[in-house]
Amino acid sequence: MKEKKTSVGQQPIRDARTLGVPKMLILGLQHMFAMFGATVLVPILVQSYGLPLSIQTTLFFAGIGTLFFHVCTKMRVPAFLGSSFAFLGGFAAMGAMDSGMYAAMEPAEKLQYACGGIVVAGLLYVVLAAIIKAVGVHRVMHYLPPVVTGPIIILIGLNLAPSAVSNASSCWWLALVSIAVIVVANIWGKGMIKIIPILLGVVIPYIVALVFRMVDFSGLDVQGLFGGTTPLLGFQPFVTDFSGSVAKFDVSAILVMAPIAIASMMEHIGDMSAISATVGENFIEDPGLHRTLIGDGIATSLSAMFGGPANTTYGENTGVLVLSRVHDPKVIRLAALYAVILSFSPAFAYLVNTIPAAIIGGVSFILYGMISAIGVRNVVENQVDFTNSRNLIIAAVILVCGLGFTNGLTFQVGGASITLTSLAIAAIAGIILNAILPGNDFHFGKSANSDASANLGQY
Repeated sequence: MKEKKTSVGQQPIRDARTLGVPKMLILGLQHMFAMFGATVLVPILVQSYGLPLSIQTTLFFAGIGTLFFHVCTKMRVPAFLGSSFAFLGGFAAMGAMDSGMYAAMEPAEKLQYACGGIVVAGLLYVVLAAIIKAVGVHRVMHYLPPVVTGPIIILIGLNLAPSAVSNASSCWWLALVSIAVIVVANIWGKGMIKIIPILLGVVIPYIVALVFRMVDFSGLDVQGLFGGTTPLLGFQPFVTDFSGSVAKFDVSAILVMAPIAIASMMEHIGDMSAISATVGENFIEDPGLHRTLIGDGIATSLSAMFGGPANTTYGENTGVLVLSRVHDPKVIRLAALYAVILSFSPAFAYLVNTIPAAIIGGVSFILYGMISAIGVRNVVENQVDFTNSRNLIIAAVILVCGLGFTNGLTFQVGGASITLTSLAIAAIAGIILNAILPGNDFHFGKSANSDASANLGQY
């Protein structure tokens, strides 16, 4: 891939050490701010579904996962691994499950089973990486075309829409402030402002809520560095309560979470294409898509094993690469270290949890809608022909399964009760139909935009 200039007369900086240590540290902070809003939003949203996902644990494994990814990719790929929005639908489904063994289950235990499903989803990355290494990416992607992945991504956003309305309805005017900030920052913002609309959509309305005394600090109890119920410094929940955070495994939970890996793997491939185009190096070829998938997948499994969410490569940080023209992966690793350090503050996690539900609803209004819109873009940019009856049937079945099976599908296998969520049913139906119906003419990488059109991490 030919190296490209990011602006007229200016070459990108490959070694940030030439800028000096102070500038390197600031560049790392910039990358941390870019990923921060979306990364901490995932546990906040999951908590609104009734599952106690920890902000500290999320930040810790975002940093650790990023560092592990860099090791897997020979320290060459400038990518940050933040929390994946693709799995929000799975968390919501797990929070709502009330049949069989889940009927009287505590939320903390439900989270453990949800994390077990994510562990398996991460291992699917490794399986795909092995297949790609053996037969090549083009042959594998032939069975996962946009006519399947696009509608699945659309369903992820649509299934979450009711929770956005529910949260926003607690205070509509505050939710509208959040929506307005995101829209203004994303459309009219310049430079870094345009990169961090989600973060601004939380911070500015939060300041407004503080002015109107809508934030509850009654549970905050800080006494020095380590004192009180919310100390400034402290270990993540998986350290203080190890047995309560280890993932548990159940077929139903696996079938809820694991199929989402289909969408998240397409997101990963899109991000690798986008980062390659930005930096001017073909990372899909070298160090290879199999290496990036292994790094992302094992980082996801490791996070979930100890009570964290799935990870994914972040488009926001790709935007910072464009903005700063510094393409050195070392600054990304600095951002990862900052995330790990920040994860050791229970007081900070408490403050994040004081964000009013209306602000979360306002952010979700944009976020969930954008997830669905990205699915539409995936279909459009890959020029899926819906005058073709084959494509029309596949998309139709996926959408009806995803929206029609509102309570999922429960059945018995060998005395065990197994539940498939609507998203899992839709994914299975789409993959099977695509495999058995004749006329699959999708060729991976046939257009300039097709490989980067499934990015759920950039808003």
